[in-house]
Amino acid sequence: MSDPQPFNPLDKINLGLSVAEALLGRKPISLDELGRFNGAGIYALYYIGGFETYRALATRNMSADGLVAPIYVGKAIPAGGRKGASLNATPRTNALCNRLREHAESIESAQNLRLNDFRCRYLVVDDIWIPLGESLMIAKFSPIWNNLIDGFGNHDPGKGRYQGMRTRWDVLHPGRAWADRCATRPETAKDIDREVRSHLARMELPPSPHFLVEERRARYRVNRLDDDVIDPS
Repeated sequence: MSDPQPFNPLDKINLGLSVAEALLGRKPISLDELGRFNGAGIYALYYIGGFETYRALATRNMSADGLVAPIYVGKAIPAGGRKGASLNATPRTNALCNRLREHAESIESAQNLRLNDFRCRYLVVDDIWIPLGESLMIAKFSPIWNNLIDGFGNHDPGKGRYQGMRTRWDVLHPGRAWADRCATRPETAKDIDREVRSHLARMELPPSPHFLVEERRARYRVNRLDDDVIDPS
């Protein structure tokens, strides 16, 4: 018989889970209805439109379970981060709002995407917890714009820095003016399209779109070996 692992609510993973679960509990809004707000934090974007490459993803997000598969997860941290001299202060920033607005501009620039086909969940978070919450969200959902189609979150590299190759996102979704100045990529949009469709056909979603439900079930399965716990469901 193995000894049960004591639960530590201050373990960094458990703290990160609480942040990620709080994000998933937020009511989603259409990205084209985003208002102004202050704060830094994390966010998730969901696609529900008719772009054929993402049909499988949109279908899952329009199921009875609601928005379950983010297409992109990101974070926005105040410029310079938190300074040691201000640990008890909350810096005033528009980092999260500005980041989401930048994403909205990228989507609006794309020739084959519509902004009102995207939904967003965002959470203002104390900036010391932001990277952990983002990492857990990406690890759980493997959003395709984070892992398979790079470049959505890129900025204009600026004059004299366009020697770099155009990103896969800009090949599949042409329209950002600065991306047209970058070097041509050997992959075509059709190449990327085939890869994305194949990936989405194989991708398995987690049993639950939430973290804490799965955590409770996992602990229940372990503890049942000792016959000393009641089913939490």
